[in-house]
Amino acid sequence: MNSKPSHVDSFKAAILTEVNQDINIMNIHFPKVGYGQVLVKLSMAGICRSQLMEAKGKRGKDRFLPHMLGHEGVANVVEVGEGVTKVSVGQRVILGWLKGDGIDSGGSILKSTDGVNINAGPVTTFSQYSLVSENRLTPCPECISDEIAVLLGCALPTGAGMVLNQVKPDKNADVLLVGLGGIGLSALLMLSYFSPRTISVIDKCEKKLEIAKQLGATHCFAYNADVKKQVEKLFPSGYPFSIECAGTTQSIELAFELTSKLGSCVFASHPPNGEKIRLDPHQLICGKTIKGSWGGNCFPDTDLEIIGKYIQSLNIATELLVSHKFSLFEINTALNTMENGDVTRVFIDFKLGMNYGN
Repeated sequence: MNSKPSHVDSFKAAILTEVNQDINIMNIHFPKVGYGQVLVKLSMAGICRSQLMEAKGKRGKDRFLPHMLGHEGVANVVEVGEGVTKVSVGQRVILGWLKGDGIDSGGSILKSTDGVNINAGPVTTFSQYSLVSENRLTPCPECISDEIAVLLGCALPTGAGMVLNQVKPDKNADVLLVGLGGIGLSALLMLSYFSPRTISVIDKCEKKLEIAKQLGATHCFAYNADVKKQVEKLFPSGYPFSIECAGTTQSIELAFELTSKLGSCVFASHPPNGEKIRLDPHQLICGKTIKGSWGGNCFPDTDLEIIGKYIQSLNIATELLVSHKFSLFEINTALNTMENGDVTRVFIDFKLGMNYGN
């Protein structure tokens, strides 16, 4: 169904009303679709660690409470506002936080059926319907599954994009990857396309290391107090390229320390607000570099189709990339599952437990 149901005037959404507290499911009135905006009906949404940190109050003071959440999903267009030319009604689209072509309409203020004003950014995905800025939408190629389409909202452009647009290892390179969550696995998949000489991975979860072996990793190391010594024993000179996706200051520091002189460390992690990394300045003056990655340097309107078609061609079992699926009503369980670790990507599947009007 690609239209609003005629018998109701509201939809359900997960609303953050207070940090470090349970998220509430609220009924939200359908908004008027304004200039540069698109109303979509969600099929699936991914949960990024960024939303977990936001809900737990680890991204600094939240000035927009109460508000909607989520920035990675796949949906169908229900209605387009004035000025929108990029997508049309009925079209399947990828929702993501990276800006592409189209109008940047900014955020919105919606209203709950209890009369509460609810803030929403230019893209949100933890709701049955969402009002999205045109430039946060990308048409989804028919050959790409919903699961891959969701990952193209954040995990794949960030992880695979780091490899495609920033690292670009050659066939003789040795590459280190730290962290095998959604972004780390996305980076590993793109590394398999470049086929460097070796791909070493570090993660604390044995199950993820087994998955990494299936996806092309040549050396696997368990993250523990001795991991640095274990890696240096096999690669004493370090790696010319290291990619960090584990999400902590310690893992960023580890990836940098295991990078060779004149090598490059790229990281996509977003540790809690206020935490700092500590680096040996002598390693920097010896020519080693470190840099962050803003969404893998991807431009959605060109890179998402390239990445999506390549990943789809691998015919990887979805369970390797998406470890858990929950209904919207289980949003707090989903966030707790991600916080407890041992997950790849956690999805909200709107086909689960979402009979309209309940």
